[in-house]
Amino acid sequence: MPDIPVAREIELKLNEPSLANQLADEARVRQKLTEILGEEPKIPLGVLRQLPQVLRDNNFGVKARLLYDGSVWHLAEVLSPRTQKPFLGLGIDLGSTGIVMYLFDFLCLEVIKEHHFKNPQIPFGEDILNRLHFADKPERRKKIHQVTIEALRTETQKLLDDLPENTLYYVAICGNTTMSHFLLNLETRHLYREPYIPAASWIDTLKLSELNLPGHQEGLLFVFPNRGSYFGGDLLAGILATGLHQREEVSILIDVGTNAEVVLGNKDFLLATAGAAGPALEGGILTCGMQAAPGAISRVHIKKGPYALEFETIAGEKPKGLCGSAVIDLLAQMFLAGLIDQRGKFLTEKWPERFKKIEGELAFILVPADESASGKEIYVTQGEIKSIIRSKGAMYTILTVLCQSVGLTFDDIASFYIAGSFGNYIDPEMARLIGMIPDVPLERFKAIGNAAGAGTIAFLKNKDAFRELKKILKNLTYLEMNVQPKFMQLLTGALFLPHTNENLFPNVLKKLNSGTGKN
Repeated sequence: MPDIPVAREIELKLNEPSLANQLADEARVRQKLTEILGEEPKIPLGVLRQLPQVLRDNNFGVKARLLYDGSVWHLAEVLSPRTQKPFLGLGIDLGSTGIVMYLFDFLCLEVIKEHHFKNPQIPFGEDILNRLHFADKPERRKKIHQVTIEALRTETQKLLDDLPENTLYYVAICGNTTMSHFLLNLETRHLYREPYIPAASWIDTLKLSELNLPGHQEGLLFVFPNRGSYFGGDLLAGILATGLHQREEVSILIDVGTNAEVVLGNKDFLLATAGAAGPALEGGILTCGMQAAPGAISRVHIKKGPYALEFETIAGEKPKGLCGSAVIDLLAQMFLAGLIDQRGKFLTEKWPERFKKIEGELAFILVPADESASGKEIYVTQGEIKSIIRSKGAMYTILTVLCQSVGLTFDDIASFYIAGSFGNYIDPEMARLIGMIPDVPLERFKAIGNAAGAGTIAFLKNKDAFRELKKILKNLTYLEMNVQPKFMQLLTGALFLPHTNENLFPNVLKKLNSGTGKN
């Protein structure tokens, strides 16, 4: 049986009233829809007021547009069968740095437009913790809420600019727990104070009008639930998108952002955690780091004998900085080329002209000043290399602890899903070479793009997503990595390239010993 979306259009051919059939117009429509849906729909006052005229204008043959709120269908509109009015939904990934919108057509079940813009909350704090501190007072929290709503309203109107009014019927939005709380103007003071309690985990479906968002007067809004302060709706959307919660085989979902958030599981269990492995691997804490955007260096290749460095940038633009995939490439390539040792220490004698002191710290120059977009050198320092190694070590250790906690090894994992722009650009071979990800066949690693955004579309496409999300929440256990004694014990060995235990990386060892790779 095909999936039924959360908004659907049904053609109705009704018996006309007569002295022998004196059913009310509402009862006539309700009865027919109940036969088709298998359940009785709700019919709002606005539809009741229009119903008699629309039915008679069309000889009791009409199109009904219905919206599902998780428990019941709502009759949003009754139209002439000749009406060619768009029937649209909107999936929104409410990221803490950037927001992505996907305009979805319920008639063809496809995304027809995509739109990106910066999160307007950034002036209140670059990171989430700063924003939470700012929002400690209700009037400040309300200000963040209002700015967020205004931006969503403005950007949604841009998407709908060339379309008739009242064509947006359903919005599904996901974000981390803090973003969802700001969106709804819920209390946030307890999110970052022990014992870290959200105001709400599951939010019942709302009317778009309740948040003053544009759309149809009967339009609905679904905000993805959270599993606590550190496991938000964006991760639940990612699980929904991958479908790992429905499979027999065990898989892992990795989403690298401010934190590295990881989910391990299948249809029987889901184990999740988050750890501070994200910023360095995203390029976030590097002097010359940046997000994956046009001009970001995404690939690095170092040739030996004589040494030469080549790179690629996103969209082919002049280099502006390094994104996460380039950070991984650089570490791997410097290691392969003998420019750093197992601990990440610079070996300057191999290529002395590429090393120099910048503000008192030794740095490796990727791009000379005259070749960069800014006219300044693009480089990485010795201290930053150490931070990258710590982040890659944390990532590997998080994966190890998760697997060990349920008695599994990496060989038991069928697929490793890597989400986000980081996942789109990462070279799994380079990540494996530095010991960031386990030494398993590379075909098991799957870049899946914006899993959170894909999850909002998966929701719009299938009304059973309500049930699936509740099942995910029921099966999900959160593992607090900071209190796991194994984490610190195992992390020590992962702070080397690729690891102190080389037996864990036989393919990497073979590559290093043969002098092959990408050189």
